[in-house]
Amino acid sequence: MDHQQTKTSDYLHSLLPEQVGLLRELEEKARAEGIPIMDPEGMHTLVTLLGIHKPSRILEIGTAIGYSGLRMLSALPDAHLVTIERDAERAETARAVFERSGTEERVTLLEADALEAAPRAAAYAPFDVLFIDAAKGQYEKYFQMYEPLLQHGGLILSDNVLFKGFVAEEQMPESRRIRSMTKRLQAFNEMMMQDPRFDSTLLPVGDGLMVSRKK
Repeated sequence: MDHQQTKTSDYLHSLLPEQVGLLRELEEKARAEGIPIMDPEGMHTLVTLLGIHKPSRILEIGTAIGYSGLRMLSALPDAHLVTIERDAERAETARAVFERSGTEERVTLLEADALEAAPRAAAYAPFDVLFIDAAKGQYEKYFQMYEPLLQHGGLILSDNVLFKGFVAEEQMPESRRIRSMTKRLQAFNEMMMQDPRFDSTLLPVGDGLMVSRKK
């Protein structure tokens, strides 16, 4: 990121309202323990889009500690969230978060690998929104497995699709793991932008947010 981009990003972040209470606590926990949560700029954009779309049923792939789930539920008091998390410790933390916030009755947390949980999630379909924020190398598989559960007119919101700018670099990273994830995300981005069943746009906010509307 060059100097001008850094200044612009810092300026945008300075405009965002600071979170308080439990959400602030979760941000601090994530920062202290190295738990990945959505970038503030991307999270604000996602919540704004949801406020416009007003979904009643959301499927989230990648609960983590419940931060993004709580942000979505706080913005949408009538929505129900089905969220998938394979890490038992993080799932336990998320359950406690939803209980503390009083949103537990609007959440169905599936403790499972998202690559295996589609049949369980299908019991709650159709969904108005599919939010993908899990293993970056599996986005295309997640799409193939969960897209059928999304109703027409619904949104797929995919986070981290710019992957720290690696997807735009001409020279691939030296790390084999990072290189593999970069190639898979590049393929996913191209697939989504070219899929005639969707209207898609890639927003350069946070770490990149792909917004796709099912026709």
